[in-house]
Amino acid sequence: MPEYMVIAVRTLFSFFFILLMARILGKKQLAQLTFFDYITGITIGNMAAAMAIDTTLQPIDAVIGVTIFTIMTILIAKGAMRSLKFRKLVEGSPLMLMRNGNVLEKNLSKANLTFDDLMMGLREKNVFKLSDVETAVLETSGTISVMKKTEYNPLTPKDINLSVESEHEPSLIIVDGVLLSKRLKYLGYSEEWLLGEVMKQGGSGFKDVFLGQIDTKGNVYADLYDETKKTQQVKQKPQLASQLRKIQAELESLAIQTDDKTAKQMYYNQSIELQNLIDTINPFLKE
Repeated sequence: MPEYMVIAVRTLFSFFFILLMARILGKKQLAQLTFFDYITGITIGNMAAAMAIDTTLQPIDAVIGVTIFTIMTILIAKGAMRSLKFRKLVEGSPLMLMRNGNVLEKNLSKANLTFDDLMMGLREKNVFKLSDVETAVLETSGTISVMKKTEYNPLTPKDINLSVESEHEPSLIIVDGVLLSKRLKYLGYSEEWLLGEVMKQGGSGFKDVFLGQIDTKGNVYADLYDETKKTQQVKQKPQLASQLRKIQAELESLAIQTDDKTAKQMYYNQSIELQNLIDTINPFLKE
């Protein structure tokens, strides 16, 4: 077999093998990687690269090396989860860089950080004045966590005893022009109502929407493929029809949420009456 074919086959094998090892090691965000995690990733990557292009190296030797390194990494991670002392030995401990608004020069020197490194870490947290900082901590991942002084924290509704309505995670209901019907139905909305909301924002149908999202208050965001359509005005009659369908969807949603049989039946009856009204006036709402 020609040498380039050998390298191609070894590269493909190395690629899928390192993908398998990565899945076994598990997920971790780059910002959460400790120095040990970083070195481990580089080492395994170098082994996989050698397995791909070093024809003097037997593939089985590289497989054994990567496998042993992966197993040891997993064992060390498990040990760090079970033992605080072992975790400190392997990953280290967070280091205080500022306490009570004062810079701890000895700890900066211990972490091999300059004043410029400290200021850069603070700026990444949108802090530009040392006088604003109460505490700054160097995490094991190398990032700097900052706690501002109380008087420099932003005002929250709780600070002024203002009650606000809780809001949960919004849901995608249109992806790449495709309506996620099951999710829309689970949220308690109808396709007709959603189409009306899309039309308000310049789309003529679901196929015009790249991404569509709905929040817990029923507000719809539609990102259109053609952004120029957003400047177009939606005609009032179709908009009225979409508003009626929205009310109908809200009635059906209330019927699903309530456990009171009388209220549930009332909501369903109102929804049916509203549907009859929509069917009656629908011919007059077309333009």
